[in-house]
Amino acid sequence: MAYVRRERDRGQVAIEYIGFLPILLLVAMAAVQLGLIAYTAQQAGTAARAGARSASLDGPHEGDCQAAVSDWLAKTTRCPASYGGDEVTVTAEITIPSIIPGKGDFGTARKTATMPLDH
Repeated sequence: MAYVRRERDRGQVAIEYIGFLPILLLVAMAAVQLGLIAYTAQQAGTAARAGARSASLDGPHEGDCQAAVSDWLAKTTRCPASYGGDEVTVTAEITIPSIIPGKGDFGTARKTATMPLDH
């Protein structure tokens, strides 16, 4: 009797694994998406600093801002500058891409940097 029971239970582990696999995939995709959100926020900070540095020297801050980020994020990067007194503030805005099929983007990562104007 015990031998028959083991023979029948042999495929149950494979069935349980197949049932658990979608959950593992969802957890992995969520982890990758969170990493992508953090990476985009870090890139926005880098872009804001580069743009502010360039704008403080009367350079092409928009181009320098986009050049400071990864190529695949540069096309969704905007870096408006505002001048006030003796300083310039650049806010980098990068659209956070999604790896989830059918889901649009995850909003915008915004970082701001202020630099004194170089007269």
